[in-house]
Amino acid sequence: QVQLVESGGGLVQPGGSLRLSCAASGIIFRVYHMGWYRQAPGKQRELVARITSGGSTNYADSVKGRFTISRDNAKSTVYLQMNSLKPEDTAVYYCNGEATLVPGSIYWGQGTQVTVSS
Repeated sequence: QVQLVESGGGLVQPGGSLRLSCAASGIIFRVYHMGWYRQAPGKQRELVARITSGGSTNYADSVKGRFTISRDNAKSTVYLQMNSLKPEDTAVYYCNGEATLVPGSIYWGQGTQVTVSS
């Protein structure tokens, strides 16, 4: 059974920081591209950050310079460090994994709520 389990969400003030974690099981983690997506009420799910199996990263323009994605293959875990948080970052954040060469091998976590409010 494949599982992606997010943790680390919560309520923070504007300008604060959070670190999200996504622990994977049931996959060969090192061959998966991993990403973080988010979905705010009434909005489409959007890519926040992505890290390939080789360690290359890319970010949405709205978070570039504030968020950092990283991975620890030994722990089968991907992280999202979020700094200088803004109210518009409020959303449910989802972990995503996709196998490099296997069509259909795409998995999602259940999501973790991030709320940025004073």
